[in-house]
Amino acid sequence: MYRNLNKKILHVIIIIVIVVAILSVAGILILRYQVEGEKNMPFKLTKIAIVGSVEGTEAQGTGEKWNLDISENNDIYIYIEKNAGYSKTEIIDNIEIKDININRKSELGETKLYKPVKDEKRMFINSAENEINSIIYTGELESNIKEQKISNQGGIVAFRYSINNLGKYVSNSDEQIDHSKLLQLININEDDLKTVLTFDISIKLTSGKRYEAKIDLDMPTAEIIEKGTVGIELTDFSDIAFKRVEN
Repeated sequence: MYRNLNKKILHVIIIIVIVVAILSVAGILILRYQVEGEKNMPFKLTKIAIVGSVEGTEAQGTGEKWNLDISENNDIYIYIEKNAGYSKTEIIDNIEIKDININRKSELGETKLYKPVKDEKRMFINSAENEINSIIYTGELESNIKEQKISNQGGIVAFRYSINNLGKYVSNSDEQIDHSKLLQLININEDDLKTVLTFDISIKLTSGKRYEAKIDLDMPTAEIIEKGTVGIELTDFSDIAFKRVEN
């Protein structure tokens, strides 16, 4: 009797150990996925380019020789490429930039987000009709940034983050103005501009699969105050984890 009871207890212990082991392995895999995300996506993020620039817009109806409203712009280009190591054929349905949060300490100026425009000479124009809270690029045969289209096998999506109305530069004496020095002329410092821009990027495929990741960008790029126009390219995305949220 006692022998049978001991066997039953032993069996129960073995079953408990097996269940705990299975749950532990499953928990480790889930935790790893939350940290590392998908390891072999059909498309991958390969580069983010940020071009920072200073813009002076002439105020209308003033009598001064120079009356400029100063803005600092950050044009963000996100490169999505087909993963050569992915064996199946997939097609991009759309790529969306959403849930954009602007985190900065300074209250100087007015922050805005803009979409590209169908202008022959300019990619972005800081005007009310171009303001966005999110942006979607639809998958097409060919890319066209100005029309918010991306090749269904990969391409570039872009948007602009700006700090408008940082100040005015007014002068009747200057013959010429070096626009690259406008931030210096109105005594803007780096802390006035520092921003952490956070957003979600969603890659939806025609198969129904959808992948999402959160991206944090520190802006503006270095030396914007001294140079007026600067650019950087980011290629290390080891801290960005794409996760499948559909299918």
